[in-house]
Amino acid sequence: MKTTNKNTEMRDRKAMLSLLWIFVMFNFTYADILTLYFNIVLHKELWKLFQSGYVGSVHITQGFVLLGAVLLETSIAMVLLSRILKYRANRWANIIVGVIQIVANVQSLTGPLYWNLYYAFFAAIEIACLLFIVWYAWTWRQPEEGGALTSGQSSL
Repeated sequence: MKTTNKNTEMRDRKAMLSLLWIFVMFNFTYADILTLYFNIVLHKELWKLFQSGYVGSVHITQGFVLLGAVLLETSIAMVLLSRILKYRANRWANIIVGVIQIVANVQSLTGPLYWNLYYAFFAAIEIACLLFIVWYAWTWRQPEEGGALTSGQSSL
């Protein structure tokens, strides 16, 4: 009976972590979509600067965009990895990627480029959820060994 409870607890924790990453991803996505509507680059006088490869003082290169893509892909991958990785790798992947995402999210608030009330609102929700992911993974204790039932054992 204890073995079944531990297996259920592990599956539930994996599912919860995956669900939390989906929640974070929706917040990332919607904040970015809203940013497109209110981005000052869309003003005619700043469009030429944007076409030359700059957003404000930030030079947008392929390397910069690749870095952003890798950062975003880590969150996307965590939806799947939270479900399929074994305990130890799963726990550490959630902690490491969660911390990286928190640092990136906090850093995005330091520049004037995207400072809007709605962006701060989304960032607060994202950071709170990421902190919870890190805490939830950190407090995840290893299930007892011998988690699988052998033939002749009952789950009751």
